[in-house]
Amino acid sequence: MDLPEPRLEHVADLAVELDPILEMGAGRAGQRRIIPIVGGTVTGPRLSGTILSLGADWQTVFYGGLAELDTRYAMQTHDGAIIEIINYGYRHGPPEVIAALARGEGAAPDSYYMRTHARLETGDERYDWVNRTLFVGVGARQRSSVHLQLYAIT
Repeated sequence: MDLPEPRLEHVADLAVELDPILEMGAGRAGQRRIIPIVGGTVTGPRLSGTILSLGADWQTVFYGGLAELDTRYAMQTHDGAIIEIINYGYRHGPPEVIAALARGEGAAPDSYYMRTHARLETGDERYDWVNRTLFVGVGARQRSSVHLQLYAIT
């Protein structure tokens, strides 16, 4: 049986603005932290608008530096639709690169791994296609923001 090979279609670039990290301390699985999401922009061929000032990344950082990213936030499109974004992924890399990111310093995005899978949802029928599409993302952490390229799996 010949199955179709999945392809990636660029949907949008997200520039997600963050408040300072809230350290929770050690939890059952690792160091826990909350990173509030306070705004940003969405620009791209399929989605554009603003990131709303609500939501957070509820991270767990495991021994060895693997960060489990678990975000929930929302965007408002340029034409008024509200779309929920649930994004789950991993960030890891060489210890010196992860330490630089923790200090708020920049690091080349190709020097570490930051990948996600996202689920989007809306009740706005103009964007109903997001309810039936799987997404993956490639990201980079900056001092007070995250940049994410979001792709639909077609």
